[in-house]
Amino acid sequence: MYLTKRHYVKNWDHHPEEEHYDIDVKKGGETVEEIDTKKVSHIVEDVAYWRKFNALHGWFVENCQGGEDDCGEYYVSIEKLRQLLDLLKAVLDNPEKAEESLPVMAGFFFGSYEYDEWYFDYIKETIEILEKELSIENNNASYYYTSSW
Repeated sequence: MYLTKRHYVKNWDHHPEEEHYDIDVKKGGETVEEIDTKKVSHIVEDVAYWRKFNALHGWFVENCQGGEDDCGEYYVSIEKLRQLLDLLKAVLDNPEKAEESLPVMAGFFFGSYEYDEWYFDYIKETIEILEKELSIENNNASYYYTSSW
């Protein structure tokens, strides 16, 4: 389970020079010639990786994937990330409502179905990740969720 962030870095001729990005790809200190940096349009960062946090996967399926659990890549708006952060904080504040608010999801090789220490540790970790991402000023990146089973 992955959350990635894409930064749009395309340099257009009609943009002022001070708005252009300098992109340099190196390997072992040497420029990688086979990558034409003038053609680079996005830089992708790995924001989060979860393993067997089926409740969170279920939330993404229902709230960002239109109910389709197909291991595709789906756009996640900043608004959805804020909603998720609020939900996770509410579950942490009211653990007795976890089953109702962020239920576990059954499926092939999906890990534990318990509301146990692992479940709440994943919630805490995800809160930290989302708080950091949502605190970035002028964050005009795009976020995407994908899973692979």
